[in-house]
Amino acid sequence: MKVVLIDYSGIHDPGGETTSPPDKKNGKFVQIRKSDTEYLVFSSKELAPYHAHIVEHFCLERGIRGAHDGEGKKFSIHDSGWAVVGGGKYEIDQEHRYIRLYDDSVAYGKFDSKGLKEKLHMIGELRGFKVRIE
Repeated sequence: MKVVLIDYSGIHDPGGETTSPPDKKNGKFVQIRKSDTEYLVFSSKELAPYHAHIVEHFCLERGIRGAHDGEGKKFSIHDSGWAVVGGGKYEIDQEHRYIRLYDDSVAYGKFDSKGLKEKLHMIGELRGFKVRIE
């Protein structure tokens, strides 16, 4: 399976200016699949208070149809080829080459940890990182 990392964290500050990603960051992530491709989509808590905001941003960038539920806490994809597998939280430390994935999403449930460590090592930016999955 092909694995793609998309990182929305640290891209824009509240003033709209592009910033450099910090060495240490944390936030939320979702795991999205289509066919033989898995997307790990990261975002800061400031940009995405709910996992739904990450899914919505991902879909809007790709022209994928979807809608929020009544409370805005879940964004459902209206294309049967796409599936939100689950979500959680993350910590990345660039200096110490470490990534931790943990917790779950209230809206989408726990991410699929099966084979995830190996998949993370396939991503160029994370090759050689210590991986901790809880």
